[in-house]
Amino acid sequence: MPGRKIYFISGLGADRRAFKRFIFPAEFELVHLDWIPALPDESLENYAARLASAIDTSAPFYLIGLSFGGMLATEIAKKLTPVHTFLISSTTTFKGLPWYYRMAGSLRLQKLLPVKYIKKFNTVGLKLLGAKGPKETSLLRQLVTDSDPYFIKWALTCILEWRNTERPVNLTHIHGTTDYILPLQYTTKPDLIINGGGHFMVYVNAQEILRLMLNTGHFY
Repeated sequence: MPGRKIYFISGLGADRRAFKRFIFPAEFELVHLDWIPALPDESLENYAARLASAIDTSAPFYLIGLSFGGMLATEIAKKLTPVHTFLISSTTTFKGLPWYYRMAGSLRLQKLLPVKYIKKFNTVGLKLLGAKGPKETSLLRQLVTDSDPYFIKWALTCILEWRNTERPVNLTHIHGTTDYILPLQYTTKPDLIINGGGHFMVYVNAQEILRLMLNTGHFY
């Protein structure tokens, strides 16, 4: 099956560079669903539907979603029929969000967060995201610098107000044991666990994750 397409959706505050260490076999066509502008007060579900309009559903395809992108991939997989969906450092339902996130969403505390502070990540903040060395720290710092704070604030509202309870079929959830953004103890039963994997393990542990995904047999 030459030309099989894999669609990637990056995490919040990141872009396609987060997946740069994923080197798939040549028979796969890699397509990145880059961010599109959000509409005023748009829901996560509606944004996912608009993002999915770029997917060619006339041929079999796969989805790989990172963090916030995994939530979007979940919503897309509920509507379309990917061969398989992989979530990395994400959650399939809102119950996989830590209780304090859900409480903040109920109180709409994110509305009080000034836009000018959204991109203020120091070294500690970058380590919480999973940076373990100079290369990871440099890339994360650049991703944060290049991100749109207004888009991030909109997305935070979407995440905190997301109420999905349905896990799509044909889905594999991969999570790390040292993810401090979406801690493992709150996630909804991941299928594969990366020992020592942080929230940015898609880059730090790229080869291990890629090997696990290919070994599931879902791509063949």
